[in-house]
Amino acid sequence: MKYMLIMRANDEGYAAYDELDFTEIIAAMGAYNESLMKAGVLLAGEGLADAKEGFVVDFDSTPPVVTDGPYAEAKELFNGFWIIQVSSKEEAAEWAKRCPLGPGTRLEVRRVNELEDFPQDNEWIQKEAGWREELEGKAAGTNG
Repeated sequence: MKYMLIMRANDEGYAAYDELDFTEIIAAMGAYNESLMKAGVLLAGEGLADAKEGFVVDFDSTPPVVTDGPYAEAKELFNGFWIIQVSSKEEAAEWAKRCPLGPGTRLEVRRVNELEDFPQDNEWIQKEAGWREELEGKAAGTNG
């Protein structure tokens, strides 16, 4: 099963982060990422740039409205993610608990739907399977 660990922080988390030594943060995250890699469970993971560089597309109107960040109404911001492949929800929770985060931050853990979760006789699910194979082929071609 695939799970996404979604890192989020509030104002308290950002304030605490500013008090920490950046080298120590990188070392702690690096060690965590290395443990995920050595265990063979890490599929992907990325950190995100500051919210000031982002924007929101709001579909409440036509045409959709684009608003630049930061997002004053947000209580928490999504800072990064990991996608892991594990055998159970419990194993995903164990990996999430090992993440070196502090007060004001949290990980939301969500199972990633797989193609097998959808009706296999659906035209769009069949196309999706073909697209994934095509993308895997392209990725394999760029790694060699």
